[in-house]
Amino acid sequence: MPDQLSPMANANELRAVKEKLTAQTAERIAATKRYSRRQIVARRFWRNKTAVFGVVGLTVILLAAVLGPYLTEWSFFDRDRGHYLKAPSAEHWFGTDKRGRDMFAMTMEGLRKSLIIGFAVALIQTGWAALFGASAAYFGGWVDKFATWLIDLMLVIPSFLMIAIISNRFGAERSGVLVFILLLAAFGWVLTSRVVRSLTMSVKNLDYVHAAKYMSVPSRTIIVRHILPNISSLLIIDFTLGVASAVLSETSLSYFGFGIKDPQVSLGSLIGAGQASALTHPWLFIPPAFVLVIMLASVNFIGDGMRDALDPSSKSGGGKA
Repeated sequence: MPDQLSPMANANELRAVKEKLTAQTAERIAATKRYSRRQIVARRFWRNKTAVFGVVGLTVILLAAVLGPYLTEWSFFDRDRGHYLKAPSAEHWFGTDKRGRDMFAMTMEGLRKSLIIGFAVALIQTGWAALFGASAAYFGGWVDKFATWLIDLMLVIPSFLMIAIISNRFGAERSGVLVFILLLAAFGWVLTSRVVRSLTMSVKNLDYVHAAKYMSVPSRTIIVRHILPNISSLLIIDFTLGVASAVLSETSLSYFGFGIKDPQVSLGSLIGAGQASALTHPWLFIPPAFVLVIMLASVNFIGDGMRDALDPSSKSGGGKA
């Protein structure tokens, strides 16, 4: 009887060994799994707690900007006559100003205006800086010399003063926001284009760029499809931080009365109007200032997280990929 059972026992033991080896092999394969660059960047970014906090904060800000008008019956230009400089209440969540306007509605409108300006300026200036800097380095010769001269010229122009003078003419008009966006973008691309030019000088000498030239690929295609994608890490970071920079520039100009003007409102204009009453009527100053701080902090946290995730040498927040 034992002799008859031994082959079956041996077969069971062999099956168990095979299953154990299969499990170990699967674990080894999973441990050595290779991730794409996009997956590695995403893992490093989401492991950065500060970056995640920035994403959550910016999401809340964006939802507030979109849903704000539907949360109250007041619009930013409506006046509640007889309720001037009233403290926050159930009817006016953030109180009213000296004209009886609802501060919650005005803060949400100012937030939307600042977000539009920030993202539009960042998109325009980053896109133009990428094309300008890459084209200058790629073509070289007199094109590069002219581009370098223009960049040096733009760096010595007092941009704050120029924007203040020009935007002062259009601030109260409907076209004022568009003009303001174009002015901020026109003076904000210079430093980025210089960095892009330096990076393109090294990228354009790589084999795949020479191969594209020999295949008679148009220059604009080489720049857009071959060069710029290889320096996209810089452009992503620059765009993210450019949003915060544009919002801060708009806030500074509006605070001094050179940006968005009545009847238009922005966070900067609200802060400028409420700073004189910050101690006596704090609801005129605190809500727009708090929203601005949360927005700028969130965008900066996201920018720092993207920088750390895209930089292989950085150990901040990435952990093991």
